[in-house]
Amino acid sequence: MSAPAPSLEAVGMTMRFGDFTALDNVSLSVPPGSFHALLGENGAGKSTLVKCIMGFYHATSGALLVDYREARIQDPRDAQALGLGMVYQHFTLVPSLSAAENLVISRGDTPALINWAAERARLEAFLAGMPFRVPLDRPVSSLAAGEKQKLEILKQLYLGSRFLILDEPTSVLTPDEADEVLGHVKALTVSGALSVLMISHKFREVRAFADDVTVLRRGALAGRGRVAELTNEDMAAMMMGKAQIGSAPPRTGTPGDAVLELRGARARDRSGFKEIGIEDLKVRAGEIVGVAGISGNGQVELMEVLTGQRRLLSGAMTVQGAPYAATRAQARRHRVRYLPEEPLHNACAPHMSVAENLALRDFDSGRNGTGGRIFLGRARMARRAEELIRSFDIRTRGPQAQIRDLSGGNVQRAALARELSGDVALLVVANPCFGLDFSAARAIRDRLMQARNDGVAVLLISEDLDEILELADRVLVMSDGHITHEARADQAKPAELGRYMAGHAA
Repeated sequence: MSAPAPSLEAVGMTMRFGDFTALDNVSLSVPPGSFHALLGENGAGKSTLVKCIMGFYHATSGALLVDYREARIQDPRDAQALGLGMVYQHFTLVPSLSAAENLVISRGDTPALINWAAERARLEAFLAGMPFRVPLDRPVSSLAAGEKQKLEILKQLYLGSRFLILDEPTSVLTPDEADEVLGHVKALTVSGALSVLMISHKFREVRAFADDVTVLRRGALAGRGRVAELTNEDMAAMMMGKAQIGSAPPRTGTPGDAVLELRGARARDRSGFKEIGIEDLKVRAGEIVGVAGISGNGQVELMEVLTGQRRLLSGAMTVQGAPYAATRAQARRHRVRYLPEEPLHNACAPHMSVAENLALRDFDSGRNGTGGRIFLGRARMARRAEELIRSFDIRTRGPQAQIRDLSGGNVQRAALARELSGDVALLVVANPCFGLDFSAARAIRDRLMQARNDGVAVLLISEDLDEILELADRVLVMSDGHITHEARADQAKPAELGRYMAGHAA
């Protein structure tokens, strides 16, 4: 880390794809040794900008300066040669290889026959100059999420990167892990060894670690400034423009009787070698129960049990006191609805229209709503779709547009509109705002709170702890396939929840 951190400046960066302008005359400046945050809603141009910087895209116009000299970057190898590296939102490590093996094979000059004694000495010398380290001999698959993210950062530093682009670097980390990783990165910027540009949607992390912020909106520069001189409301206003940000509906009412119960429930996990076990899970009418946890700790299997996609080995699942196996007839009879993660792939028919997708739940329900041979006619289907499009503010060309042409947020609104229409007793949702921008996430969360206030029992499975703490009445932590902790949301401490999420007692 003897080389000084470089500066980076994008000047008048424009990127067009045919008639569509994804980036419009955007300029950004990151001084050497600074920690810069890049904010913006989905589609604001953040990813396009960093892909232009890293050589994945070639900007239509504009210039890039590294250390105050114009840089010609044709591909990511050119960027690497200039000391620019990128840490992606999802891990790019080989799980079956050790940390040492992942580091060595990442080099462009790795020999066909590796002298591991020499490489190991080289790695130890490298780590001796780092403010943090990871176990070199353990396979990556056995590392915690925080250790994997550290390894991703170490890999870039090992390759000689002195300017790091971090793309949502804490999306799979607990709060403690996130603070530790970003704290180490911040220390490297303070020492002058590293410059950082971080894409994030978490204001808390921006405020805690970033020096400056640049905000994009609809492909254009919406604002910039020193983080210390801006409030969260200032940054949100730059992201949203003149749109009304609003606030969540107030929490009203008190929980009623239990709607969903799991007792002694056991099921195989996805590997087939382990089990998930839910000893006691209860969701009452008029409450949101949040299930927090790091990805891969049994949440997917729990959702599959609740939706009838994974068979129980033992135990009981009941809805409104009756045995429940999540058949379509039972879901209709007990008024159970679902919103799985990534609904375009898991809860929609992409090649069908918005109207047809909005009718998937009850197109064959008959005149009396109990099922039968009478299907909804197309005219009635279109009228009903228009009502839901207006009510849920679904941005679409019209009911006959294919749902795959909608943005992620509008697909999410359409799926939620379908699931919340009519009389609902239980709503099970998984990561409802994953990948959504600020306004789309706000709209979805408002709808969930409104459903709760209307007496719906809501089970919210989410990897976003901030989302859980904002919406839930009670918080459950899932670790290694089991519920390991429960707390009232208004009394829960993020650090304590994070330790349980990581598998450690508080």
